[in-house]
Amino acid sequence: MSLINIRAVTVRRWVMGLSLALLASLVRAEDFDHQHAAWNALLQAHVVWVRGGVASEVNYADFVADRSKLAAYLDTLSGVTEAEYQAWSASQRLAFLINAYNAFTVDLILDAYPDLESIKDLGGLFSSPWRNTFFSLRGQQRSLDEVEHDMIRVEFVEPRIHMAVNCASIGCPALADSAYVADQLDAQLTRAVNRFMADQSRNRYVGAAKTFEVSSIFKWYGDDWNARSGYPGGVREFLMAHLERLSAGATPPALVVKGADIEYLDYDWALNDVSQATE
Repeated sequence: MSLINIRAVTVRRWVMGLSLALLASLVRAEDFDHQHAAWNALLQAHVVWVRGGVASEVNYADFVADRSKLAAYLDTLSGVTEAEYQAWSASQRLAFLINAYNAFTVDLILDAYPDLESIKDLGGLFSSPWRNTFFSLRGQQRSLDEVEHDMIRVEFVEPRIHMAVNCASIGCPALADSAYVADQLDAQLTRAVNRFMADQSRNRYVGAAKTFEVSSIFKWYGDDWNARSGYPGGVREFLMAHLERLSAGATPPALVVKGADIEYLDYDWALNDVSQATE
């Protein structure tokens, strides 16, 4: 066989091998449950709405009994390779990351439950529960901070995620009682925002003081509300868009509110457990 023929055969084999690898990757990607049915069932069983549906509590005591089901779901998340992840649509990727953040957070709490009063109890003087690399995602060991800050906030221009990812605390936006899924993602994120902005314990406009009193989330992540995300006026523009909810329906004229101060409320880090969260 001539050198040219040998090279041609080698190239064909290489192309065939690459094609088979890509095909296998696509098949595995299609096998992943983008409805996140296992996580959805766990949320339906263990998350309850409170305060008229603007906040939620988690029944961690009962969640412990379903630890094996949670572990099986987490294994499916960890089994997704980077190539598979990149083959998905943007909505599938974002739903995957939000669910992963929330599910691994619950798993972290269950590791120590009931011997904790706050997720911050899992950290120390020189450590943080959010920087602990305790799970695998996209082929590498990861921390919760990596999922939120290095993946979600880098890959997507979407400030609504701050109302969807949950830090297992009363001060957090509610953990939804259903999984985030690609074909409903926009509506789900909007619903999460509307609930959080209607929660008068965490966000409100005080007319007498002409002041927005809002969650510290808007201080920590305020830069995410910008021209790229549709809010060239920043957090203030976002708050104005939700003025009716912040005012509990008694909406003052926008001109009156335009120069209102913004104050950030203390964050409640107590565990969002049914036995601890209060009405």
